[in-house]
Amino acid sequence: MENKSKIALVTGGSRGLGRDMAINIAKKGIDVVLTYHSNKKEADEVVAEIKTIGQKAFALQLDTRDVSSFDKFLEGMMGHIEKEMGSKNLDFLVNNAGTSLHQPFMETTEDQFDDAVNIHFKGVFFLSQKALNFMNDGGGIVNISSGLARFSFPGYSVYGALKAGIEGLTRYMAKELGARRINVNTVAPGAIETDFGGGLTRDNKAFNTQVANMTALGRAGLPTDIGPVVAFLCTDDAKWITAQRIEVSGGTLI
Repeated sequence: MENKSKIALVTGGSRGLGRDMAINIAKKGIDVVLTYHSNKKEADEVVAEIKTIGQKAFALQLDTRDVSSFDKFLEGMMGHIEKEMGSKNLDFLVNNAGTSLHQPFMETTEDQFDDAVNIHFKGVFFLSQKALNFMNDGGGIVNISSGLARFSFPGYSVYGALKAGIEGLTRYMAKELGARRINVNTVAPGAIETDFGGGLTRDNKAFNTQVANMTALGRAGLPTDIGPVVAFLCTDDAKWITAQRIEVSGGTLI
């Protein structure tokens, strides 16, 4: 019997926000392909959890800074999708994979800058471009930004500027992909209690309190605050939403 589930690719889906996104997308009845950079064990645990929900899933290694690997990755992925999920195309792409860079403007090196650009902008641009060859019309792309694209904290000049770039790119993608009925949106989390950035928000009580005090809803964010919003954008309920920036920060610095 043919599997009629739609399929989403979530980059960086093995931990943190990506893990919660992948699980919540599966709860919407969507099969999931997730990528991991180095921790296969964590990725396999997410796959196992998705399967208990009743959806199909598998994990593949991908370094999103390495554009030269994308063609081979996508061809291999599509082979797995056809074999394991009975489909020939993707429906959704969630560009989540990323690393933190906290470095004063005056101390940022060219190598740090280039690495951040490759991960947070160039990789997103070209993985989306190449994935379109394998996407169904009427699907969607979700780019993950950050509250730091709207408000500024010292040390995040490169990261925040690149996320602002992603928000601009999202609007252009939405404009150009509208003819294929592919909606493209940005989700911008605030400070979240994960291991991202060395676990600063999660583990540093003083910083966590600082975030809570500047947030309308009175606390720092949790991964479970973000995944359901991304999952919603991968459903027909969101089909008339495109080119939008949805900040999910509990009202930080408003």
